[in-house]
Amino acid sequence: MKLLIRWLINAVSLWIVTNLNIGVTVPNFRYALIAALVIGLVNATLGIFLKIITFPLTLVSLGVFWFVINALMLKLAAVFVPGFNIDGFVPAFFGAIVLSLVNIFLKMIAGALTAREE
Repeated sequence: MKLLIRWLINAVSLWIVTNLNIGVTVPNFRYALIAALVIGLVNATLGIFLKIITFPLTLVSLGVFWFVINALMLKLAAVFVPGFNIDGFVPAFFGAIVLSLVNIFLKMIAGALTAREE
């Protein structure tokens, strides 16, 4: 159940980033669901590997380089999902930052709601 909730939160986060008009576009929520799934798979495979390999650079940059890795993962996911477009690296970079912030916020809300039910 938690995996499904995380997937939906990621899709909603991506949909919110799309509606900010920063250069990340998804035609509808169905494509946002597919893109969120692909982003998750890319981050779980190649993203982990890249974050381990570039950890020294991440330390030197005080964590900013993780957003570069996340931007690259977004660009890679956009290659695999038709309709999911990113206009360049700068929109991918800012999209990665906003996507992370929105994800954190929505996970906090979901955590608060599920804590009330228990």
